[in-house]
Amino acid sequence: MAATAALRPKGAREQGAPAFPPPTVTARPIDRAAWIAAFRHVRHETERRAEPLSAEDQQVQSMADASPTKWHRAHVTWFFEQFLLREHLPGYAIFDERLHYLFNSYYVAAGPRQPRIQRGLITRPTMAEVSAYRAHVDQAVVSLLSQVSERALEAVLPILEIGLFHEQQHQELLLTDILHAFAQNPLSPAYDPAWRFPDAAARPGQVSLDRGIAWIGHEGEGFSFDNESPRHETLIAAGRIDRALVTNRQWLAFMEDGGYAKPELWLSDGWYAGPGEGWEAPGYWRRDGDGWATMTLGGLRPVALDAPVTHISYYEADAYARWAGRFLPTEFEWEVAARDGQLPDAFGLVWQWTRSAYLAYPGYRPLPGALGEYNGKFMANQFVLRGSSVATPEGHARLPYRNFFYPHQRWQFTGLRLADAA
Repeated sequence: MAATAALRPKGAREQGAPAFPPPTVTARPIDRAAWIAAFRHVRHETERRAEPLSAEDQQVQSMADASPTKWHRAHVTWFFEQFLLREHLPGYAIFDERLHYLFNSYYVAAGPRQPRIQRGLITRPTMAEVSAYRAHVDQAVVSLLSQVSERALEAVLPILEIGLFHEQQHQELLLTDILHAFAQNPLSPAYDPAWRFPDAAARPGQVSLDRGIAWIGHEGEGFSFDNESPRHETLIAAGRIDRALVTNRQWLAFMEDGGYAKPELWLSDGWYAGPGEGWEAPGYWRRDGDGWATMTLGGLRPVALDAPVTHISYYEADAYARWAGRFLPTEFEWEVAARDGQLPDAFGLVWQWTRSAYLAYPGYRPLPGALGEYNGKFMANQFVLRGSSVATPEGHARLPYRNFFYPHQRWQFTGLRLADAA
């Protein structure tokens, strides 16, 4: 007889459950098979996303903010080797010690690293050698999960869990980075010719917010990044948030009204970073006769008027809100409004800019050691985005998840929804 939810160990997986997300790290007894399945699922998804790309595609780096596909594939592998295998698998044989310098990203405590702007210069190891590196580490991680004692696994699983969600973040970056590279190519190559950006469903109305104290942040035993904690109370002002995302059709009205030419709509830094540098439309848009086309993962396509606007910076989102006589919600207003499915397009289309600076929650404590560099040291000069996008892997998005980028950046699938005061 199948166990009922009431009898199933807390955090355990149901029979036939998808491979990701894995069980909670506190579930006992430890389901080794489920953790191995989750690991293999994530590692396979990275390779599935990279598979359409040639060796030349995987080598290119189009700007300092982006990384080559080959580097992404190797870096997430280095993460498991550095933080999991070196310390927790007795007798583990390092694949190639020289790769430590090449594929460390920003972990200063882990040692020196290749400058970010120079990742595209790493022509060796080859794509095939990176594949061999991945296979070596995959085999070692499965051996670790299969062989060590349950007590030893208690220390392993939290690191493995971070590594899995970390790799999923790079799966999204893999797509957004190659899109940026393809957008610089005069041939406008398609990553997937069949790819289409979904339209935003008509979502009339708004979600009302009552003035009061709300609990914000991660709760429960499931995974969270350290920047989602601790759970805390915050004051929510009375107001309303649109159920609908802003679409390309609405953005065109902003453009046609001279939105990119009106300095009164723009923050000072935004004016010089955007229109001052020649911006007149979202990223990847280009004039096409009397209309506009945009670069997508499916190649160059006419702008789909009913799709959510995307590839916009915080500065652009803020200027649009001013033009509309409205404002962006705070990340806390967004979290409250999105509870219980009240914002139907909160996930799966575009990350949504909020007007919240990326700051530590009250009482925040980073993870110990080098992993403490994962989030905390970036809490300056960036803004929070909530939700998830078309490129976010399945099982990754969660309500309290805090994404963050600098206000001028727009190569991610970033959009917006608007809010009003009560």
